Amino acid sequence: MKRWLKNLLVRNWELKIFSLILAFILWITLVPEEKTFSIKTIPASLETYNLPSEFEIVEKPPATVDVTIKAPNRIIGQITSNNVFVKLNLEKASLLQEEYPINPSMVSLPAGAEVVSISPNKVRIKLEKSQEVTLEVSPTLVGVLNQRYQLTKIEVFPTQVIVRGPESRVKAKDKVRTSPIDISLLTQPTEFEADLILPRAELRLASSITKARVRIYVQEKETDLPAPKKK
Repeated sequence: MKRWLKNLLVRNWELKIFSLILAFILWITLVPEEKTFSIKTIPASLETYNLPSEFEIVEKPPATVDVTIKAPNRIIGQITSNNVFVKLNLEKASLLQEEYPINPSMVSLPAGAEVVSISPNKVRIKLEKSQEVTLEVSPTLVGVLNQRYQLTKIEVFPTQVIVRGPESRVKAKDKVRTSPIDISLLTQPTEFEADLILPRAELRLASSITKARVRIYVQEKETDLPAPKKK
């Protein structure tokens, strides 16, 4: 029996190897691409949504996570970072939770593809309560007036704006500055429109107001004329 099996395997071994190679080539050629799959890993954008209005994100998650995808060869080349997204729903987020799992159900993929793995499979997000405060608007003046003129008054509208942000970043003593206003060439009262600049990047304006009107009053200095000489 053993001799018979040995003869079966060894006899015409060159022909048997050639037949295997030919069968493999035929399989590659004839099997539809829909039935052959490949795996690739791509960085996918991580988006958060449905954050409750009473919370602010003070420690953001990474901008991307690596998603390993399995898909038919027919479409694998079309799958890129442009059409794969990870969406994390923060509707039930709380101040006590700082780690949030990332699972395949959160991944948006082209039809026919499936998620093999995600790395990292959880992200850290730190939240704080949101707070509003009313801050004074202060104009930022640059340049030096001509020595013949003097600054007499500055008017700003609005004088105050409401700012919103994480409670640890909101401070009542802060001021909202305007973009720089050059006064070096002023010779008469002039009104400017300037952008509002918040004291910290984590803060935002709580209304649609993004600019301030600043009216700057200047006038020519009075000069003492010498008294006329008596004849």
